[in-house]
Formats: sequence, structure tokens, C-alpha cells
Amino acid sequence: MNRLLRLRFKLKMKKPDFIRQEAHRHKRLGEKWRRPKGRHSKMRLKWKEKPPVVEIGYRSPKAVRGLHPSGLEDVLVYNVKDLEKLNPETQGARIASTVGKRKKIEIIIRARELGIRILNISEEKQEELLKLAEKQEAQEVNETNE
Repeated sequence: MNRLLRLRFKLKMKKPDFIRQEAHRHKRLGEKWRRPKGRHSKMRLKWKEKPPVVEIGYRSPKAVRGLHPSGLEDVLVYNVKDLEKLNPETQGARIASTVGKRKKIEIIIRARELGIRILNISEEKQEELLKLAEKQEAQEVNETNE
């Protein structure tokens, strides 16, 4: 698996940026890929001096296709209950963008208990969120005691 991940990384480094035909001439076309379909299209005919065309040879190995660079499968998580369904050895959690700070902290705490890696929040950011949660809890305790 690690060998295939390294191979995928090397292949991605070699892969060119596929640009749309005539994108350099017209700003309105943008860089988004569209297959050249013209009858006399030099790009479709793969002339040497024209930009490269998307082909099957640029594809990554099937076993690692779609995996996170760490080798874990990405699973979108919306709440703590979603974490229970994950396998920590093969899957990693990606917290959805719509999840708020409070629930995000709950998810981080539970993920640490279960040994699940969170893929879209760095360890430093997780620590920061947990410290913030502890401070808020301490403030709430002080307010209730007063």
C-alpha cells in the first residue's frame, strides 16, 4: 500500500496541468478541462507542440485511487454518531464544513477516544480547539459558583 501511495505521488508530480484548448487565447474559457472535439483540432490529434490531452495512462493505481495521502479512506462526519461506524485502521474522519465549533470539539474528543484520525484539521488546531473548550468550561463553572 505504501509503495502504491509513493508511486501515486510520483505520478502526480509528473502529470501535466491539463488546460482547455485555446485557453491561452481567451480568458473567458478559463483553465477548466474540456475535451477537444474539433474535426481539425491539433490538440485532439496530439501534435507534439500542443498541450497534453487527458489519457488513461495518467491514472493512479486502482488500489490507492481516491484515498487520502495518508492511505486512509475519507469519510465525511457530521456528528459523533457517525464516528462509531468508522474503522480506525482503514478510515479517517473528515469533519463536514457545516459542523459548528461545539460539535466539532465533541467529535475531536470522541475521535481521540476511538483512535480515529481527523484528516482535515491539523493536530495543532485540534489542540487549540480543545484548550478553548477547557477555558469555556472553566468560565462556566466559575459563573455557576458565583
